Order: sequence, then structure tokens, then C-alpha cells
Amino acid sequence: MFTVTKRLEVSASHQLKLDYPSKCQNLHGHNWIITVHARSEELDHNGMVIDFTIIKEKIHGRLDHRHINDVLGDINPTAENMAKWIADELGPKCFKVEIQESEGNTAIYERD
Repeated sequence: MFTVTKRLEVSASHQLKLDYPSKCQNLHGHNWIITVHARSEELDHNGMVIDFTIIKEKIHGRLDHRHINDVLGDINPTAENMAKWIADELGPKCFKVEIQESEGNTAIYERD
């Protein structure tokens, strides 16, 4: 089994949609640290699990310096939902995504 890990930093804004009062409902931003884990039993014809550049383009390129609500559409842009969205965007080889929203606050999505 081959595994690759890519760490990205994304600066972006979002507003959470919550059913209780919270300052996170206001427009605010973070410098998210995103760690993507992908694996495959076989390498592609280029000898890779997934090209690191593809991860950067699909994730950093779409999220950095953006309003996350606009990118995710109807998905509430919590760190948990963002982690799953990223895994889905990268496909089945991506088995785990960690998103550190701020120091001490990390959400992790793992496929079964």
C-alpha cells in the first residue's frame, strides 16, 4: 500500500448556519491548515498515488482567498463538512482529511 500526505494552508472566510446564537454566524476568516491523506495499492502510470499538484489545484486553488460558503453552496461550511467535501472532491484514493481551523481546533474526516 502506498500513502501520500499533502499539507496546505488556506486563508478564507465563512459564515456558519447554526440553530443557536454564536459569533461564528458572523462573517469571519481563518488560516486553515489542511492535511490530505491518499493511498492506493497500485501506482498510476506516472508512478504516483495522486500528483501533489492536483491536490493543490483542486483544494488550494478553489478555497484560498475565497468565501467558503460560495464554494460549498448549500453545505454548512463547518470544518467537519469541509473535510468531507475535500475528500469527495479528491475521490476514493483520499481516505482522510484533517482541517485545523485554529490552534487546538481540528476536524477529521475518514472514509470507512
